[in-house]
Amino acid sequence: MSNAKWLRLFGWVLMCLLVGGLLGSLFTTPAIPTWYSTLVKPSFQPPNWLFGPVWTILYILMGISAFLIWESGAPKKVKNTAIIIFLVQLGLNALWSPIFFTLHMLLLALVEIIILWIAILITMIKFYRISKPASILLVPYFLWVSFASFLSFHIWLLNK
Repeated sequence: MSNAKWLRLFGWVLMCLLVGGLLGSLFTTPAIPTWYSTLVKPSFQPPNWLFGPVWTILYILMGISAFLIWESGAPKKVKNTAIIIFLVQLGLNALWSPIFFTLHMLLLALVEIIILWIAILITMIKFYRISKPASILLVPYFLWVSFASFLSFHIWLLNK
């Protein structure tokens, strides 16, 4: 792979890590020892330390996935549409943390994560038509957001 391709791959991964990981942690980290610790959580709630590593891996996979679409030989219009949908779901991903952790709006966060889940599914379908590996790389993300949606529902239910 050429240096230019490595740089583009790095750019996609870095963008996902910055938008999702860094931006999300700015809203999340201050709330964990304060407001979030006061919430009633379901018995299947993973330990807090698990979320950072899982999301880091998922953002890396997302960046690789987007890179594969960007580098694909798909027609420009098809590729651009898939990338725009990817960027929309990435934006929705980043939006969840401030809604939940800063605004403390559990029901709105639940609605937002369901919309995110749908956007991920649409992204996977669009990516699958261009690159099966790119779509498959999003499966762990889709599964984790499915679990996070279930978790958000239960947190809302226990704290409404």
